[in-house]
Parts: sequence; structure tokens; C-alpha cells
Amino acid sequence: MTTPKLKLQGVAKHFGHKRVLDGIDLEVGKGESLVVIGGSGTGKSVMLKCVLGLIRPDRGVIEVDGENVVGLRGFAKDAYLSKFGMLFQGGALFDSLKVWQNVAFGLIQGRGMKRTHAKEIAIDKLGRVGLNADVGELFPAELSGGMQKRVALARAIASEPEIIFFDEPTTGLDPIMADVINDLIVECVRDLGASTLTITHDMASARKIADKVAMIYKGHIIWHGSKDEVDHSGNAFVDQFIHGRADGPITMDVLKP
Repeated sequence: MTTPKLKLQGVAKHFGHKRVLDGIDLEVGKGESLVVIGGSGTGKSVMLKCVLGLIRPDRGVIEVDGENVVGLRGFAKDAYLSKFGMLFQGGALFDSLKVWQNVAFGLIQGRGMKRTHAKEIAIDKLGRVGLNADVGELFPAELSGGMQKRVALARAIASEPEIIFFDEPTTGLDPIMADVINDLIVECVRDLGASTLTITHDMASARKIADKVAMIYKGHIIWHGSKDEVDHSGNAFVDQFIHGRADGPITMDVLKP
């Protein structure tokens, strides 16, 4: 049996009396793209933070290449984190750094790479996402939203990671630019052979980049399957979510006059 690249088993996290994650079970195979869908406040971002070691789960196991990584510290944690790349929801570019410095940040600060070599890699990765070398000398504020997202993608792939997280990769983009970003994600991930975990509520994005889809609701994975099965899941929660209907088992807390 092939060892999953990333595996979560029974992962739980409470904040006071609020159960955010209540026994998450997930697997991402080598070279596989898993998209986790779900509404706001369902635990998607907390799940990512647990995997990255930013939050320690109350219980459960998180394995990368078959090794439990919960509680790793020091050099062991650094080595583990070096396997990851991340595209943050808002891009999270550093305003005071030029574009190439943003892309090369992890190479210089995290890996101690010489700036000249890191810049060469940064310019190459910018080219991979359709941006020329001149863009590297600009600052993020001089770029459009779509270009900023491309820069963030270039940074996510700069170290050629084994696992990439995409946190709402198309948030704030118009439908056409969102599709451009989705195509770039598919192309870059395929070229790297990386495993990816994406959290999103954008079903157009999920359909484009996923091999498999899972839905999280109230801290549980309530359905998972291939992207071709999501439209015929037989799950009322999934059906309501993917069609964006107000009526259904998922209820929103709305204050009424």
C-alpha cells in the first residue's frame, strides 16, 4: 500500500467550548490535488494551521511521508516545513520588498541562499506564471490584483516544494482572471509533481484544479470523492453548497429585525 504524502487522522482542535475540528480524517496522495470545500468558519484554515505547526491539535495524528509531525521542534520542524509551499488568501506580499525579493524571500531567509542565485530563481519562477523580468523590479502596490496573485504563486513554487497549500487562491479576482490563476496552478503543480491541498468555497476553482474533493462541515469531513462525483454525491449538504442555495440542511445564523 502506497504511503500518503499527507495524512490527517482523528485531528481535533477546540478553542474553549467551541469545537473547530472534531476528528478530521484526510489523505493526499503523492502528486494528488485535494480540494476541501466548506463555508466560512467550518475549520478549513485551522486545519491548515495544524498541519503547518502554527497550531497544535488537541488530539490526532498528522503524517508527512508516514512520519508523525505533530510537536516537532527545532531542526526537525525546519526540515519538515521545507517541504511546503503556500499561496495565502490575500497574497500576503511584503509591501516594502520588490517583487523578486518577495518571490525569493524563503530562499534567502529560510535557506540562506545567496541573493544573486535567489534572484535568478525568482525571475525564472515569475516567467513560469507569465510575468517578465521587469515586473521583478516593481513593488506589489504597482501591480494589479491578478498580477499580485501570480507573484504569490511564483513565491509558493520558488523552492520547488513537495506539498503546496492554496488558501482561497481566487479570492478577490474576476471570473476570467480566476480561471487564468486556476490554469497556472494546474500547470505549475503538474510540472513540479507536487501534492496539493486547497481550501476554497469557489466551485469553479475546485472543479478546475481538483483530483479529489472533500467537504468539511462543523469540524467533520462529511463527504469525499473524485471531482466527477461531486455533482452526484447524494449528500444534501454537498448539494446545497455547490449550488449555493439558502434552503437546505446548512443554516446561516442571521439576525432578523
